[in-house]
Amino acid sequence: MQSSLKKIGNSAGVVIPKPMLAAIGAKAGDRVDLLVEKGRIVIQPAIMSPRAGWAEDSRRLAAVGDDELVWPEFAGEGDDRLTW
Repeated sequence: MQSSLKKIGNSAGVVIPKPMLAAIGAKAGDRVDLLVEKGRIVIQPAIMSPRAGWAEDSRRLAAVGDDELVWPEFAGEGDDRLTW
């Protein structure tokens, strides 16, 4: 399959067909890593930390007061007999 480079400001872009994106597990809007290997441009999905953005989201939830426990505190069977 061939495509052409499109001028985007001082850079260039190429249209990647949806089936090709699906083949690498990506979709429009996803972050990708670009590499040059042996004279080829390699595009691969960016590896993101599973917890990326959690700290920012926690601060945002706390700022709007939406950080209360979803599950109430509950005791386990036999907790009343435990000694610490």
